Amino acid sequence: MTYFSKTIWSPVGELTLVANDRGLAAILWENDKPDRVRLGTMSEKPDHPVLVETERQLGEYFAGERRSFDVPLSFAGTDFQKRVWAALLAIPFGETRSYGEIADQLGNPGASRAVGAANGRNPISIIAPCHRVVGSNGKLTGFAGGLEAKAFLLDLERAA
Repeated sequence: MTYFSKTIWSPVGELTLVANDRGLAAILWENDKPDRVRLGTMSEKPDHPVLVETERQLGEYFAGERRSFDVPLSFAGTDFQKRVWAALLAIPFGETRSYGEIADQLGNPGASRAVGAANGRNPISIIAPCHRVVGSNGKLTGFAGGLEAKAFLLDLERAA
């Protein structure tokens, strides 16, 4: 599968948007680990319609004018990962959930660590809001974009 990319600036740093013919496949962080999200060959295509629309919607989100996204998504992962990522999409704007709460929601209460691992591999950060997942004590835990970016995103949503 061919992937197309576009790099944009955001208040949380440089983001690389990645799409394929089915939709948005990834939002990668400036200092993302190379093996966190595995994609095929990428070619830069800043005018790809999904990338242009994603940039527009992210701009509205960062300006406090958007609470949800409606770009087509193209997740690539295991069935369990896709179930976790679908659960992320169901977390309301401005709210948080713990890894354990998501495991319970998936009908597997002992799977909070597996949920954490899948959350860490979420390819579509921000739009599939892995930043809304916190530790059972409410504290911020690991985030591919860094804890500063996670805190920024949560504060942005609380302020809206």
